[in-house]
Amino acid sequence: MKTTAILRIIGFSIFGYFFLNWIGTTGETSVFEEQAWWWALLGFLIIAYAAAEICVGALESVLRRSLKPEALVEYDEKRVLEKKNQFRWLKETYKNLLGSQPIEQEGEIILDHNYDGIRELDNKLPPWWVYGFYASIIFAVVYMARYHIFDGINQDEEYQIAVAEAKLEIEEYKKNAKDLVDFNTVELLTDAGDIKAGETIFTGNCVACHKVGGAGGIGPNLTDDHWILGGGVKNVFKTISEGGRAGKGMVSWKSDLKPSEMAQVASYVISLHGSNPPDAKEAEGEIWVDENAPVEEIQVKMIDSTNVEVIIEDQPVTEDVIQ
Repeated sequence: MKTTAILRIIGFSIFGYFFLNWIGTTGETSVFEEQAWWWALLGFLIIAYAAAEICVGALESVLRRSLKPEALVEYDEKRVLEKKNQFRWLKETYKNLLGSQPIEQEGEIILDHNYDGIRELDNKLPPWWVYGFYASIIFAVVYMARYHIFDGINQDEEYQIAVAEAKLEIEEYKKNAKDLVDFNTVELLTDAGDIKAGETIFTGNCVACHKVGGAGGIGPNLTDDHWILGGGVKNVFKTISEGGRAGKGMVSWKSDLKPSEMAQVASYVISLHGSNPPDAKEAEGEIWVDENAPVEEIQVKMIDSTNVEVIIEDQPVTEDVIQ
């Protein structure tokens, strides 16, 4: 098999791979990874093409052997001529685009002046360069009119629009990808469906230690103002995900619950605040106050000339919020 035939087979293989990948891929993953049988199809096509090359080469060899010496010489001369004229139009087009004079005709374009025996040719600019220059002028005029006269969208505005669209796409993606949250990004869920789902998970997994309604048993009371590892949805989510105190706290639930489920449970636990269930366990830990929580009411009570008691009601908010 000739070298040119081998190169054609290699080129066909590369083209076939990218062509099949292009027509078969529907997402970001290559079709050869999604469906392995495409490799078999590519292999079949390569083998078929290689077989065709071999057949053509064999027929040409048989033809040459069947020719008489005079006919063989004529055949070879014809092949040489065909090879010489191959891509002739491309070569002529390239030569015309260069706009150069043949060496035999350079005497017609030699300028009169010379410097130390060095003379200059008056070559014209290549047509491709001239046409490219004219095209750049036309483009510049159209660009200036479009973006500087008729208030077209410039690059900065395009960037701002692209950023705004990307933010909308991210928000839409987050709505359908709730399991991306962690204790740094989780937010309090207030939808009744989420709270109900959190209650169901809590009832199935947490009542053994915290009792129904979060009154507290083996585990602490979840309805008062005291928290061992911090209150608020982020701290509660982290405690559920990573577990409590080493050796005496509750186990980590991140291998059993999805992030979205832990967010629902954490939001349900927050909703139990102030519910005062019967037989509630005594408070444990320290009082936790959310620094970012809205304030409903502030009461200032003068105890004596040196002590002032400030009572801030921050949860739950039932009346007008004081900013």
